[in-house]
Amino acid sequence: MGPDSGPQPSWRKPAGMFGILVLILVWIVAVASFSAEIGSLPVLVQLVIYVVLGIIWIMPLKPLLRWMELGRWK
Repeated sequence: MGPDSGPQPSWRKPAGMFGILVLILVWIVAVASFSAEIGSLPVLVQLVIYVVLGIIWIMPLKPLLRWMELGRWK
């Protein structure tokens, strides 16, 4: 068994993890930039907005995770 046997590590996984961290950072900055406007709304409306925003950021993760694992977007 030489060094070429078995699967080789893929550069996509570290790149994908970095992409996920960038996505989270961008999403946090975007949501935080609207915090003053959202904070002026009634509490129940704030709750709905933050729950929806907390779920939406997950949507781009599925294709990114698929790319990390398989090397293709679809």
